[in-house]
Amino acid sequence: MTHPSFEIQGAGRTGRWLITCDHATNRVPDWVNGGCLGLDPADMQRHIAYDVGAAGVTRLLAEALESPAILSDFSRLVIDPNRGEDDPTLLMKLYDGTIIPANRHADEAERERRLDALHRPYHNAYADLVRRRDDVVVCAVHSFTPQLKGRAPRPWEVGVLYARDDRLAKPFLAACRAQGWCVGDNEPYSGHLPGDAVDRHALQDGRPNVLIEVRNDLIADAAGQALWAANLAPILKTVLAQSGL
Repeated sequence: MTHPSFEIQGAGRTGRWLITCDHATNRVPDWVNGGCLGLDPADMQRHIAYDVGAAGVTRLLAEALESPAILSDFSRLVIDPNRGEDDPTLLMKLYDGTIIPANRHADEAERERRLDALHRPYHNAYADLVRRRDDVVVCAVHSFTPQLKGRAPRPWEVGVLYARDDRLAKPFLAACRAQGWCVGDNEPYSGHLPGDAVDRHALQDGRPNVLIEVRNDLIADAAGQALWAANLAPILKTVLAQSGL
């Protein structure tokens, strides 16, 4: 199923997992500043606009786990679906040193317009999917850039993020490290933000969850996406089975 703000893949699959991709595309709807945020096209291909490679990993993971996936279909720079509605970074005006011209003077009415058309429909569909059975497990897939401007290179191949609930995250982290990978424990970022997607759809209702960040140079093409989905799927299956959740 597709919608102007999201795509659902495998809606009829019966597995426990829900695989999510909050930053799947760099699409700018044509009703937002004529479909252009005023950035150089090269900037729209960077991590500031979407999570490079994450959509491909999400689709392949969901297939391997016989579970549905939901993917956003708008750039995080239009409005960020992984932020609560009251988060000051919901509509970014500056990201990793880059000014977002079409957002610079966006007012409250424009913010509400983007919430109504994109952010809220995505989260309504997400909420429906987590309620489809009583034992849904959320796996959020993201990617991160190897280096932010002016910062040190990031050595991690994978990051595992968690906040109040580490029932899956901790054993998943250990299992990934057992593969010999360089794995970040709440790196390259720390935990979750209040009102973000995992908080809203998993933590607040006690649903088991794990958030996976993959370094985007490893999944920039189809081969890398297939490799990492194949690497991660059996670990997720094993960790969930052994958790007793």
